[in-house]
Amino acid sequence: MKRVNIVISLVLLCLQLQAQLANYREAERFMPANMWDAVFSKAVEPLFIGETDLFWYSYKTTEEKKYFLVNPAKGKQQLLFDNEKMAAQLSAATGLTLNPQDLSLSIRFEEDGERGRIMLGGKYFDFYPSTGECREVVPEKVKREPWKTQNREALLTTWVADSSYAFFAREHNLWLMKKGETPAQAVQLTQDGEEQFSYSENDADEAMFTATARWIPGTHRFYAFHTDNRGLESQYVLENLNGKPRPKSSVVSIENKYYIMAGDKKVPQCHVILVDADTREIIPVPLEKWADQKLEYLHTTKDGKSLFFKRVRRTCDELDICRVDVATGEVTVVLNEVCKPYFSDRKQSITFINNDTEFLWWSERTGWGHYYLYSIDGTLKNAVTSGAWMADGVVRLDEKRRELFVMGHGREKGIHPYYAMLYRASLDGNGEVKLLTPGDGNHHVVMCPSGKYFIDNYSRVDLAPRSELRDRNGKLVCELAEADLSRLFAMGWKMPERFTVKAADGVTDLYGTMWKPFDFDSTRQYPIISYVYPGPTHEALDLDFTVTGNHNASLAQVGFVVVNMGHRGGTPLRNRAYRTYGYGNLRDYALADDKVGLEQLARCHAFIDVNRVGIFGHSGGGFMSAAALMTYPNFYKVAIAMSGNHDNHIYNQAWVETFNGIKETKDKNGNTVFKLDVATNMELAKNLKGHLLLVTGDADDNVHPAHTLRLVNALIEAGKQFDMYVLPGQHHQYKGAADTFMRRKIWFYFGKYLLGDDSCDGYIDMNAYQND
Repeated sequence: MKRVNIVISLVLLCLQLQAQLANYREAERFMPANMWDAVFSKAVEPLFIGETDLFWYSYKTTEEKKYFLVNPAKGKQQLLFDNEKMAAQLSAATGLTLNPQDLSLSIRFEEDGERGRIMLGGKYFDFYPSTGECREVVPEKVKREPWKTQNREALLTTWVADSSYAFFAREHNLWLMKKGETPAQAVQLTQDGEEQFSYSENDADEAMFTATARWIPGTHRFYAFHTDNRGLESQYVLENLNGKPRPKSSVVSIENKYYIMAGDKKVPQCHVILVDADTREIIPVPLEKWADQKLEYLHTTKDGKSLFFKRVRRTCDELDICRVDVATGEVTVVLNEVCKPYFSDRKQSITFINNDTEFLWWSERTGWGHYYLYSIDGTLKNAVTSGAWMADGVVRLDEKRRELFVMGHGREKGIHPYYAMLYRASLDGNGEVKLLTPGDGNHHVVMCPSGKYFIDNYSRVDLAPRSELRDRNGKLVCELAEADLSRLFAMGWKMPERFTVKAADGVTDLYGTMWKPFDFDSTRQYPIISYVYPGPTHEALDLDFTVTGNHNASLAQVGFVVVNMGHRGGTPLRNRAYRTYGYGNLRDYALADDKVGLEQLARCHAFIDVNRVGIFGHSGGGFMSAAALMTYPNFYKVAIAMSGNHDNHIYNQAWVETFNGIKETKDKNGNTVFKLDVATNMELAKNLKGHLLLVTGDADDNVHPAHTLRLVNALIEAGKQFDMYVLPGQHHQYKGAADTFMRRKIWFYFGKYLLGDDSCDGYIDMNAYQND
């Protein structure tokens, strides 16, 4: 009886798979390239008139492209002109045939906004929005100075403000010449420059080159960077399509011509000197503190008395803000900060204000990112923002009113915590933080020049983009525009759905988006595919309105439910605990949350078949997809891993050492050494059960092809079956025909192994399904 039941189950499964044929023709119809004509304006992009708050913009809908003039002070929006009349006037004057519904015009305005000027067909026309009048004009001729060519020596020298001195680099060293002298009369200032330890901006060993130095305002002094790159190595890719005739190798140039890998013993060592042009005195600036530290210039005070630098430990968990006395070179630490396990360097910022008497510093010291006000000597004055939410990018700093306009995330109850919203806070920390953009969506704000008004463009994946004009208090002045989606809906397009699930800890909320086939049938069961990117700089999750969902809309039409969701460790938009979840485990940290999230969706929705699960992604998403298939081989059945960093030992230092961590220890002689321990996908090769497709571009200068080839080798040694494509001439981002090829291969691979439709195996042309 048991055997009979098994046979019946297999027969039913086969019938089900045969019934769910891949719908490649529908997927093709919703490819991004086929959707362009259905997508119109999605945001108001203001063009301000002079230094005023007046602005104009164009906005396209199904009906026509219109031009608007907005006067925020009057709360008034008006058409710039009647399209029919304007097209008729311009057509008569130029002899061109213009379409009134799609006028594309080059326009500029006078300061008062009363008169605009159009350039068309080699002619100029003035028009007046108040009357609609348009007339041809002959613009005044502007007397132009004859073009002055500069010789190479003039271009490579850098003169002080009063033109008394200039510096440049020659044979890797700094040289100084006085006004009236030639480079041949210049005086050599430094003696320690050499190849890979050069004062030249690009380490060039030429007779003359631009120096890595900058004049200090109001003085005859300058500071210079001197970076020791000796012993550093380059990394190469083979350009198979560019050889003449032989394929050639080219340098991977993420950090100049050197590629610093995670765990490298030799890394750049940066030094700073001060030079007095009057005395030719060279003052070394003692900024060295930690082994292999990173150094960054921040600011020069307006009075020219101080320089500010940031130095960060190689372990990325401690930093100093240093003040350098320009007169003596003395270094003072004005701020020391420790952030375990590592700093969110992609959010970190410092702003010097109030005539360089204060600075604004972003920190996660409470576990949430907020701004703090300091006096210039490093004395903490107060917190500017605080609470269980994250303050993000500064939009405007009003020093007169002592107010900060800042984007924030996660403060409002019931609103997606990733959505950016605008707030106003007092610099003096009175506790008042006012929400200025109440709409439930992800906001993009443009402030007017005066700071009295702002344009707010906001949307969600399930909300059409809309644009509003608000005043500095958040009061609605007028509604500007809303995107026209009528043509999309007429095509049968449907919005994706938002969802929330719990992480593997059963507590943390994870947020996601779901795309379904547009001919969705709730009585059927569909395979589910997870589109992933593990972070930790960002997640694959779309926040703004999207027509294509990064191709996921078209993939769903093949016959799948396609989702993408966040994972713990995936984004810095939440608190420090969330963003650092993957520290020390850069391979596995996102996998359990993805699996548990998919299982929850399947329990909630009968139309999801949890026995047919796919996963795919690019770069970190490619790394994660392969790892997921080999970590949970009985759950994920198919994975497509594109340009994945499968071996983080050979990925760049900044990424791996920051997000995975590197241990600082001492050897037996007391010297500082750094040790890297990071898991790789090659260690999982023996676990492979499902279907795996690996892809790489052969010219990838970000995630080197060696990442994929090392995994390939491990799979071969483990005796595993898999598929692979190498895309000739492609870098990290696939483009052109190669990108289209891969998009269709994704359809075919999932169609074959999740739907059981192997018709793609018979295709000679990639789009042969069009003739089925």
